[in-house]
Amino acid sequence: MKVAQNAVVVIDYTLKDNAGEVIDSSEGAGPLAYLHGAGNIVEGLEEALEGQEAGAEVHASIEPAKAYGERHEDMKQDVPKELFGGVENIEQGMQFQSETEQGPVLVTVVQVTDEMVTVDGNHPLAGVHLNFDVTVREVREATAEELEHGHVHGEGGQPQ
Repeated sequence: MKVAQNAVVVIDYTLKDNAGEVIDSSEGAGPLAYLHGAGNIVEGLEEALEGQEAGAEVHASIEPAKAYGERHEDMKQDVPKELFGGVENIEQGMQFQSETEQGPVLVTVVQVTDEMVTVDGNHPLAGVHLNFDVTVREVREATAEELEHGHVHGEGGQPQ
């Protein structure tokens, strides 16, 4: 079976930036299972895997536009520290969910002063060119329940 819309695909992967630094890997965590075409992985990787079969080794170089998007400096903002009530020690790198007009957004603390906290609403990999090395382990038909839920159940996927 080939990787196509609504197929369950099980992959091993290593993700590196353009400098060759490993950003993420399935090594040690076990393979990743996803529902092809459901937006479970970045668009560029889905495109690179389309039509592949179990056993295929794929090397994909993905521009930010087909990964986590470009960085937008207007998604950084200074917020009064007092709005973080109940959090005693705010540190760079911490993440919080912020409610916006467009819905919830995950923000990352990038700077802390005595009075203000600078948060960034960009995805941490926004603007990063992604380089994937992937081995396709399995391709199978999705169950009706997986299609209904929009993700894979069981090993490598979501808990049932």
